[in-house]
Amino acid sequence: MLETNLETKLKQFLLENDVIMSDLRLVRSLDLPQCYLAAGYIRNYIWDRLHGYDHRSTHNDIDLVYYDREEASEERDLRLEQVLIEQTGNDKWSVKNQARMHIHKATAPYESTKDALSRWPEVVTAIGVALNRQDEIEICAPYGLVDLFNLIVRQSPLFGDRATYLGRIHKKEWQSQWPLLTIIEGQPS
Repeated sequence: MLETNLETKLKQFLLENDVIMSDLRLVRSLDLPQCYLAAGYIRNYIWDRLHGYDHRSTHNDIDLVYYDREEASEERDLRLEQVLIEQTGNDKWSVKNQARMHIHKATAPYESTKDALSRWPEVVTAIGVALNRQDEIEICAPYGLVDLFNLIVRQSPLFGDRATYLGRIHKKEWQSQWPLLTIIEGQPS
């Protein structure tokens, strides 16, 4: 399926989820640069839809990522998490400014949110969505959406820690929750 068709399908699925849309509006109100809801919050919802499951809360956290070199303190992220928790009543928010995450990973600084996402462990996790001022959904997916909609889990080409990738896919036991997944354990291409 063409990437533009997959983008349209992702947007439609998101528009059909009132909770995610409400979260996208709330996140937009924070007015953070290069800001997206990302990772398992989006991935797991799409996997649920593709498996025919009713909406389940199958996420450990709600990842909000943004990129701001001017104010990259962890304290800011913690304050933002508190705001989101208070606004939603959901304590699963995880806010991370990608301008400082390279320190935690001991790598070169990231250039943008998209650059940071491209270095996440799995291609299918490296997806973010945002709601712009025109109420249009924007997608940040450095590797596209093919793996997401084909239910494929593979290591991201720029994620160099093979043992961590393999550990994650075994620990998370995704295949037991979503049996239609194809998990590729071989080296990324």
